[in-house]
Amino acid sequence: MNYDLIIIGGGPAGAAAGVYAARKQIKTLLIAESFGGQSTESNEIQNWVGTIAISGLDLAKDLKEHVRFYAAKFVEIKEGEKAQKIDKVGQEDFLVTTNKGSYNAKMILVSTGSLRRKLDIPGAKEFEGKGITYCVSCDGPFFEGKDVAVIGGGNAGFESALQLLTYCKSVTLISHNKFHADPVTMEEVLANPKMKAVSNAMPVEIKGDPSKEGQTGNMVKSLIYEISEPSPKREEIPVEGVFVEIGNVPSTSFAAGLTEMDEFGRIKIDFANQRTSVPGIWAAGDCTNILYHQNNIAAGDAVTALEDICIELHKAK
Repeated sequence: MNYDLIIIGGGPAGAAAGVYAARKQIKTLLIAESFGGQSTESNEIQNWVGTIAISGLDLAKDLKEHVRFYAAKFVEIKEGEKAQKIDKVGQEDFLVTTNKGSYNAKMILVSTGSLRRKLDIPGAKEFEGKGITYCVSCDGPFFEGKDVAVIGGGNAGFESALQLLTYCKSVTLISHNKFHADPVTMEEVLANPKMKAVSNAMPVEIKGDPSKEGQTGNMVKSLIYEISEPSPKREEIPVEGVFVEIGNVPSTSFAAGLTEMDEFGRIKIDFANQRTSVPGIWAAGDCTNILYHQNNIAAGDAVTALEDICIELHKAK
């Protein structure tokens, strides 16, 4: 079957696009390895607008049900399939190849998000979700009045520290090299008396209380880091939360060589309409070179793309 549109991705961006495609009666195929995206890793999300609090798994369920409710005869869902390649076919069409099949469409919306780079040190896996978190906006308020650490010395690290300083007792930022955030942000953060920042240092271990295994709440108790300059030494600091900001890995390998990407592998877009460098392909959410990564932003970007896609489809008819 030939489709007017193929949406790749089942996170907030892909789901929002699916709902809008259905309501605009666009013959659409939605390819989703799973629904929910990175949100499924969060125990509680408090910034999904319109919902006071929701678990990541429940949000994924809601996204899926919302798309299915409106899908009717217009949106076909292929869940459990992963896009492997997009090819241009002729002058106008595209071929999307997955691990289970191949599908043709006039237009493509890429909304595959990204994956957080994770710590690979002792304790990182054991205490993920039990004090170690990868989303300040999602989880920061849970650490009010507590000592926390931020891993990462770029803009994301310093911006996270700035948020945490609002309600945390203290914030220690660990950067593996020199700080490389915007000077204005660094100046504001470093001037705060609750702030400590350590450059040329690497986290080497996270310790916690294994006796609380299975209980809710924060289990992290301390962070050990190693300073490389001026001479190597290790320090252990008491913290109850560790916020990891060491970058994302965009899920865009299947579009490599087709659309223009930045140095991090994110798809470059026109911020006015979400168009990529290839006519007929749009992209939305964390797989693009947007500045801020949030569920609400991703969903809004996808809606922008669908509005533009709808106009282009009507022009072609």
